[in-house]
Amino acid sequence: MGKPTGFLEFERQSEGYDPVEARLKHYGEFVPHLADSQAKLQGARCMDCGIPFCNNGCPVNNNIPDFNDAVYLGNWRAAAEILHSTNNFPEMTGRICPAPCEAACTLGINADPVGIKSLERAIIDKAGENGWVVPQPPARKTGRKVAVVGSGPAGLAAAQQLARAGHAVTVFEKNAAVGGLLRYGIPDFKLDKRLIDWRVAQLKAEGVKFRLGTLIAAGVPRGVANDAVKVLSSARLMKDFSAVILAGGSETPRDLPVPGRELAGVHFALEFLIPQNKEMAGGKKNPINAQGRHVVVIGGGDTGSDCVGTSNRHGAASVTQFELLPQPPEQENKPLVWPYWPTRLRTSSSHQEGCTRDWSVATKAFVGENGKLKALKCVRLDWSGGKMKEIPGSEFEVRADLAFLAMGFTNPVASMLAAFGVAKDARGNAAATTDGENCYATSVPKVFAAGDMRRGQSLVVWAIREGRQCARAVDEFLMGASTLPR
Repeated sequence: MGKPTGFLEFERQSEGYDPVEARLKHYGEFVPHLADSQAKLQGARCMDCGIPFCNNGCPVNNNIPDFNDAVYLGNWRAAAEILHSTNNFPEMTGRICPAPCEAACTLGINADPVGIKSLERAIIDKAGENGWVVPQPPARKTGRKVAVVGSGPAGLAAAQQLARAGHAVTVFEKNAAVGGLLRYGIPDFKLDKRLIDWRVAQLKAEGVKFRLGTLIAAGVPRGVANDAVKVLSSARLMKDFSAVILAGGSETPRDLPVPGRELAGVHFALEFLIPQNKEMAGGKKNPINAQGRHVVVIGGGDTGSDCVGTSNRHGAASVTQFELLPQPPEQENKPLVWPYWPTRLRTSSSHQEGCTRDWSVATKAFVGENGKLKALKCVRLDWSGGKMKEIPGSEFEVRADLAFLAMGFTNPVASMLAAFGVAKDARGNAAATTDGENCYATSVPKVFAAGDMRRGQSLVVWAIREGRQCARAVDEFLMGASTLPR
């Protein structure tokens, strides 16, 4: 604890945003990381609690007080080593994680919590600038081969850990580039895709091989990205590899089957976001153009926010976002919920760029003219007593040329699980435990599952945790024991 009284002396240091009028003109990142002087003060605010609740609040259990202290002392390289000991991709979590660690910060009980997320980003950016992030190839090879299906954060974390343990790892990805929704679902203004390329180069240098455009098991539903030019059978993977990890994510989008769903202009959110990311990477122009159009986003989570930010950059005439649930309080009841993740109103940078938000609204129908969307028929909801009831006489219409369904994802692609014959849980995910003997193992011998494919739609940081833990389980399965961290 470098500064015992720091939490009393210094205020939270926040990352600044570029002005709205400037950032709407491009799709690049617009949040500069903390200056060294700001990071020092931020690290000084950490109280190095006897029980660091932030560690448990963080799904990968980052050693947060340790890297806070290292930053305060100016020992950036040590901070980077501490951070990498628990997190394979802090450049991603330092940008897009909602920071449950900060919700668990003890200082946050009666003051602003330590800006842990901004420190994490400052550390990894400093490490990248100074060339401290280098490949860590294994000292010896085991001769065992592992197939990882899916190149999102869970698959990449598992692949890196297993490659460092000496196994020959091949990652299979159905799309044309590595990253899963990190690359295709999250806009460039939130996550620069060069960071993914940077990590992929490290993984390749550590021995990981990538087979892109390769689908394992045919049958992909509407709304799921698929650039595959080749299909491999599950039987082929089972024959050629010592173990298989299913890390394909929870990709099936939740639909809204109301009248008018078939109208032109009604799209799943990723049907808008994925082509935009491909366009920014030099691909074809996004076929959905929001310029001068009235946009309605249905769903109040991160994906909905990404649709808002992208629509604003297109130059939409208006952007409205509906949420089925009631508006949460602006400030949580900390004595009631700390150190757990609180329900409270969260306003993203995209909302600040221009968006009308409305809560307790259900969409009853899409209204069209000549096959094209013109409006939404909606009704207001009463949530008293914890049950959803439509309010009589509250029906209204809102103008809309485009509607984006951003209501989350229901389950993994079913054909993938069926191809391997793995048992599913009640929500359609791959059934596997996370603790004890045979953790992350599915009902099929030598087939494991991790990330959203196992736990359902969740956070990038949870996917990294599961990828790391699954890698250890696979290493134990192959070798009888493992030295990989859990």
